[in-house]
Amino acid sequence: MKRIAALLAGAWLAAGAVAGEPGERRRGPDPEVMGSAGFLDAHPDMKWRAHGVEQWRKGAPERALEYFRRGARHADKPSQAMLAEMYWTGQGVERDRALGYVWMDLAAERHYRTFLLKREQYWAALSDEERARAIEVGGDMYEVYGDVVAKPRLERVLRRARQRMTGSRTGFGGNALKVEIPGPDGRMRQIDGSRFYDPEFWEPERYWAWQDEVWDAPPRGSVEVGELEILRTPDAPSGD
Repeated sequence: MKRIAALLAGAWLAAGAVAGEPGERRRGPDPEVMGSAGFLDAHPDMKWRAHGVEQWRKGAPERALEYFRRGARHADKPSQAMLAEMYWTGQGVERDRALGYVWMDLAAERHYRTFLLKREQYWAALSDEERARAIEVGGDMYEVYGDVVAKPRLERVLRRARQRMTGSRTGFGGNALKVEIPGPDGRMRQIDGSRFYDPEFWEPERYWAWQDEVWDAPPRGSVEVGELEILRTPDAPSGD
């Protein structure tokens, strides 16, 4: 399980604020902002990945699989890498190494080093029959989950969410834009709009550039875990 645990640790890290030495890499979203429903609903890649990580840690891989698939539809490469590992090892789904390779090939589409290395390891381990099947099904997978279609899918969500929220959930205090988000007690409160609408996480080109910086050189470290213990088998999550 070390292979899955390492990817899972990275997925969890990028779901929240990005750690690192000052000046080494860009910061992640403001933790308070990112915890708000409005921000996560506008960033389904982060939202579904975070839900997937949560279910994985609870020992519910079948449910995690569905959440990671939703993140994968919105161009989330860590979600695609987690799906690759789950299919490769048969965690939460029937083992299918050919499909596992295709998912890792998708995760490596932007040439992130960690995922590229995994992809090559997978390919070397496949049989000739598995390689042929991976090539056969790969085209259809790219038509749904490849960046050409998945990135615009996320960008549409970003645009709709920003238009909706600026039109209905903002106010002005002096010359500063204010945004209402739910606080820890569930009550709405105002924060500085510049914190919520940081262009780095709302303008598609800057958002993709931030992801490239995070995942092209992920934080180093080691994770030691035992075998995963399946605690329960939940129903599949509802909703899209």
